[in-house]
Amino acid sequence: MLAKPPVAQKLNVVPFVSVDHMMKLVLSVGIERFLTELSDVIEADFRRWEHFDKTPRVAAHSPDGVIELMPTSDGAAYAFKYVNGHPKNTRNGLQTVTAFGVLADVESGYPVLLTEMTILTALRTAATSAVAAKHLAAKGARTMAIIGNGAQAEFQALAFKALLGIDRLRLYDIDPSASEKCRRNLEGFGFDITLCASTAEAVQGAEIVTTVTADKQYATILTDNLVGAGIHINAVGGDCPGKTELHPDILHRSEIFVEYPPQTRIEGEIQQLSPDHPVTELWQVIAGKADGRRDPGQITLFDSVGFATEDFSALRYVRSKLDGTCFFEELDLVADPDEPRDLFGMLLRAQHA
Repeated sequence: MLAKPPVAQKLNVVPFVSVDHMMKLVLSVGIERFLTELSDVIEADFRRWEHFDKTPRVAAHSPDGVIELMPTSDGAAYAFKYVNGHPKNTRNGLQTVTAFGVLADVESGYPVLLTEMTILTALRTAATSAVAAKHLAAKGARTMAIIGNGAQAEFQALAFKALLGIDRLRLYDIDPSASEKCRRNLEGFGFDITLCASTAEAVQGAEIVTTVTADKQYATILTDNLVGAGIHINAVGGDCPGKTELHPDILHRSEIFVEYPPQTRIEGEIQQLSPDHPVTELWQVIAGKADGRRDPGQITLFDSVGFATEDFSALRYVRSKLDGTCFFEELDLVADPDEPRDLFGMLLRAQHA
């Protein structure tokens, strides 16, 4: 599934997509089209889930946050993402999440793409949420509540609009300025937006509820009494041992769908449940091997934590969009001596040059 190189083959050169180039690439494609096309790639890779190497992310936890590596391979291409999660960063004017990623050719081991993934992770997270909702939410849903209106909220809104036709938003954040920021950013995208004073107000009339908060603690962002029949819950926040958003009673009432159970049981909402609590893997629903939503009154929950295959999909999608563009730099990243066994000689020749 590895696309042809988007630049002339120079073994030492790797295409590098900077933050500036990523923004220009997304805007040149169009945000909603980018999300739609990225969703198609993510969904296609979920359908071939069994082809991938899978492992829970490698995490280094500290009192302030976590730094993680997320690797996977489909046998032809290999990818990894470096990503952090530091909720306190916003107090110091820093991003909660930053990331970069690499795509490589398995046959040679050579990298073929290096890119920023702070923006790209926000896009792929939203695209994955929308892919899940396409299979799990009630058909014809148009209203979504977003609880937590930070850096991810607008991406979620636009992905759900692009894939499901969501056009009514009910926003709530403990910081009203975050909701106002979200409303302001989404002006002109065709949404009917209501700013709400509480979670209870936000979920009124919502067919889909997205929770996307970042505090690193056990929390009850959504309580059981607020969840009525037929709701689809898109639980995006959390994603860390000791960090949850939903009351356990909600989990017991819901049909739960996850990406990769060994990872989700460690850091998702289901860490609150017994290790053998039944869940359905999202890839099985997408591939037609398991049921998604079975009836209109069912409560469905996508316990999203993010998995490496989604980053793999995002990396290969970006690489496919680079050919013929100026949205990358040629980075001299790989040593390419005239004689592969004479790396030291290459160093000496550089001295004379």
